Amino acid sequence: MRQAGTPPLITVFGGSGFIGRYVCEALLKTGARLRVAVRDPRKAWFLQPLGSVGQVSAVQADLARPGTIERAVDGTDAVINLVGVFSGNLEAIHVQGPGKLAAAARKAGARAFVHVSAIGVDADSQSTYSQTKARGEQAVKAAFAKATIIRPSTVFGPEDDFTNRFAAMMDLPLLPVIAAKSRFQPVYVRDVAKAIAAAALDPGKHGGKTYELAGPEALSMRELNEKIAQMAGAKPDLFEVPDFVSAGIALFGFLPGAPLSRDQWLMLQQDNVPSGKQPGFKEFGITPTPLGAVAPEWLSRYKKGGRFAPSAA
Repeated sequence: MRQAGTPPLITVFGGSGFIGRYVCEALLKTGARLRVAVRDPRKAWFLQPLGSVGQVSAVQADLARPGTIERAVDGTDAVINLVGVFSGNLEAIHVQGPGKLAAAARKAGARAFVHVSAIGVDADSQSTYSQTKARGEQAVKAAFAKATIIRPSTVFGPEDDFTNRFAAMMDLPLLPVIAAKSRFQPVYVRDVAKAIAAAALDPGKHGGKTYELAGPEALSMRELNEKIAQMAGAKPDLFEVPDFVSAGIALFGFLPGAPLSRDQWLMLQQDNVPSGKQPGFKEFGITPTPLGAVAPEWLSRYKKGGRFAPSAA
């Protein structure tokens, strides 16, 4: 049992990933001790300078190997699961793994368990990603009744594979836009990270709840491309790809280098916005950050001349 006055120990699965680095940063600022659980601990070394000496440690752990899970959560006060993928064995990573992790956390005496899912997940969806994410939530809650479920919309930030991917395509003379009318409410990674950290540190307030975290703007895919292009200093001609064409492209998504998988196409057919049935950032006292307030900081590098280039007219 942790002695009074000792900072809490929090185990973060997937802490070396895009969202993970910001979750770790938010937790370290509170003085918490971190145990970053990753398959290759060397990939978490970059987190150590974010904290004081001895405040961060990295351990080898894999959701597919129960023994490593038990060692990673031993003696921990809270566990955060950030692990998620778009390909591979989604059943093992999104359903079985989180269920085993939640059970191990409960057995270890952890006070909090925070599981990161996604907005719009549905166990009856045609998308395997959406199905498994939804059943993963169920597995977590069955194993750890007071778990906190965090469902973010599409997350953006300096290292994302979202705004950066679109910005890198802006040099094309004709930019294809798939699912042009689908709506998104992209959310800033630092805002999401602060909410996840708060949930882990205060299970009395957030335990047993499900949160939908979205940004302040709902934009269509076309509007998102236009906004990103402006911030990247580009003016491409946008071409809305008909659904039957993008569906045909997705049929070949299993091939190496394919731009779109069938599962991704299925997900794009649904709006990625909050349902309004679950609480959001307000419960954490966080005002979500608009895309335009921060994205120019990293999208400026796509301009000719980089961040020193004049702003687009």
